[in-house]
Amino acid sequence: QELEEARRWGGARELRPLDGNVLRWGGLLLPNNPPYNAGAFRFELTFSPHHPLSPPRARLCTSIYHPGLDAEGHVCQPLTSTQHWVPSTRATQVLQDLLLLLDSPDPQRVLRQDLAQELRDQPELFHRHAEEHTRRHAEPRPEP
Repeated sequence: QELEEARRWGGARELRPLDGNVLRWGGLLLPNNPPYNAGAFRFELTFSPHHPLSPPRARLCTSIYHPGLDAEGHVCQPLTSTQHWVPSTRATQVLQDLLLLLDSPDPQRVLRQDLAQELRDQPELFHRHAEEHTRRHAEPRPEP
């Protein structure tokens, strides 16, 4: 049911269980804002066997130049932390929060201090680096 709900949401494409496992989803996120909106970013959403009592974990599989994601694609996402998780939270809300993080890099939601500092101190340089990284690593955006 949650998978069908998430498929109807327009921010992700190709959403499906990975390897036939309903506890692991994959798909493409389509950011709306520069510097990331020139590409699509592959992600995984992994649910605990105790879902919805335990939060899912999101990971970006596509390399991205972003302060809120580390080099392995782990996400600084308070919504899915054990302190903030609410069992009534829907998978679509987790994906919406991830897309919002991509669309609006926040120097307060940080896993890479060097990029957060660049964003704060030299935003033009940060955007230039992020645009170039997106051109090199992101997948082409699918047709609407």
